[in-house]
Amino acid sequence: MTAMQKGKQHSFHIPVMGLGFTIDTPLKVGPYGITSVVSIVDDHLIEEMRLIHSRENKLGLDPIPTTEPDYRAKRITAYLNLLHKLVNQKLAQIRTQAITPGSDIERYFELLPETAPLKNTYQQWKLTKEDALEAKMRAEMVAGSIDVNIMAKVNRMTFDSNGEALDKEFADALSALRGYAQSELKSSIIFSAGYNPMLYGYLESFPDFYPNAHGLIKKQVILKVSDYRSAVTQGKILAKKGVWVSEFRIESGLNCGGHAFATDGLLLGPILEEFKMNRVALQFELFEICQKALSERAIPAFLHMPDLRVTVQGGIGTSDENEFLLEHYATQSTGWGSPFLLVPEATNVDEETLHALATAEPSDYYLSHASPLGIPFNNFRKSSSEKQRLERIAKGRPGSPCNLEYLASNTEFTDKPICTASRKYQHLKLKQIDGMGLTPEAHQKEVDAITEKVCLCTGLGTSALQLHDVKPKHHLNSIAICPGPNLAYFSGTYSLKEMVDHIYGRINILNTLDRPNLFVKELSLYVDYLKAELDKSLTHVNAKQERYLKTFQQNLLAGIAYYQQIKDAKMGNMRDELRIWEEKVAQLIIPQASV
Repeated sequence: MTAMQKGKQHSFHIPVMGLGFTIDTPLKVGPYGITSVVSIVDDHLIEEMRLIHSRENKLGLDPIPTTEPDYRAKRITAYLNLLHKLVNQKLAQIRTQAITPGSDIERYFELLPETAPLKNTYQQWKLTKEDALEAKMRAEMVAGSIDVNIMAKVNRMTFDSNGEALDKEFADALSALRGYAQSELKSSIIFSAGYNPMLYGYLESFPDFYPNAHGLIKKQVILKVSDYRSAVTQGKILAKKGVWVSEFRIESGLNCGGHAFATDGLLLGPILEEFKMNRVALQFELFEICQKALSERAIPAFLHMPDLRVTVQGGIGTSDENEFLLEHYATQSTGWGSPFLLVPEATNVDEETLHALATAEPSDYYLSHASPLGIPFNNFRKSSSEKQRLERIAKGRPGSPCNLEYLASNTEFTDKPICTASRKYQHLKLKQIDGMGLTPEAHQKEVDAITEKVCLCTGLGTSALQLHDVKPKHHLNSIAICPGPNLAYFSGTYSLKEMVDHIYGRINILNTLDRPNLFVKELSLYVDYLKAELDKSLTHVNAKQERYLKTFQQNLLAGIAYYQQIKDAKMGNMRDELRIWEEKVAQLIIPQASV
């Protein structure tokens, strides 16, 4: 297996999930050396969780009211500092324990992968009980990194009490970045959901993103990307500002949880291969650009070329797949997201939703258009949010109250942006289409498209509050959840140890469903996606659409050809399945552009 990331004990991480499902995951897994990611979008939820953990730890912290200047950034800073303090306190307490059966310190060492140097030291100590080995073990214990995530597209402008727009640095993404930048954390910030020039430019305001006098970066930048070209483009943009991208985090376009960013038929394996072949050259190129930019800005340059890591996540389900991704593509870490929704020790999922996930069928997971962002969204049919959506439609009152407004971006009917999942927008839009004289079939299609949108601002965070017996504001109790389709192959609930042991191949917790490997599963999702795109283009397409569809098909066929060359027992025998999918893709008819 490739060497693990320097300073990291585990070869996997827990990605961000929703707004609340991993909001305090660092407190639960960080003291055991496991890295996880916190969403810093919803400052209201963050403030609630800060006060909850303050009470639970008898700290007596005061609230930060919305009347306080720059309250959003201050809330985020205060919460991240609290996580930092509590994780380190817990680790310090664990470090002093006697290593006895059932102790937290024993758990720390037992969770480690067999490839970790510290695990090897621990195994030696178990045989010898040498004091020097024990001292070495305790000294090398480190906490998992408390990383944070910002969706670049979620950058709503904010307004004062008089309805006047505030300066751009008070926009949601920028104030969240400021909250992280001003925190005590030494960790990474992950930018997802595309390129935001305003957000990237704002990085220049904070010295923690630049190397210090020793050439070290306190706060590193991770870009979540879906292909190599995007990584090169964004990496150069930041390098020209003197900001080093420490990691490119590659996520499957469709075989993932949350929002899905489908590539033009580019599959995960070929994307990883391109990174593998070009990473060193890219590292040198970005380093040269970055050093020049630092020199021009009179900022201390790097003493040595920093690491450029590549990690991968999306649809990983077995230890063999995990090891293959680490070994074959020389990645530094893998992301395991959705399966951890079934681990109450690690994530915040309420009992009703947890039971629904634990007993779900594959058909309960589907790619929807429920997100107000207009981006495909992995959804769960049995969620209470979906039930509530259908009940509201049945009552003739579709749409949701909109209190947080993080996804308010539509100005079709109003000067101030509103959310397409809101009751206000859906009422206005439905009234509009009622007057369009559409056929009953066309009318219903438009209605369904409008009313499919759901409130994610409250739905993705409420579960965390319910588990701490805090009543959500405005009586909005329904839960939205967005697991990836890979969760269909896990049934039941698991302990943290069981899930970690599964990742490292010490046990197998998959259910008995016939599960294709992650490459074949992703391929099937992309074929379904292309078919849906073709269905939308049955009547006519323009030249641009024809090129897109042809490129999509060609990329799928090229990806299949690439997979057919892989000969590794860890990935099983894909050839028969690949031949079937190759025939299906080749038989798809791409419509010609109308003259």
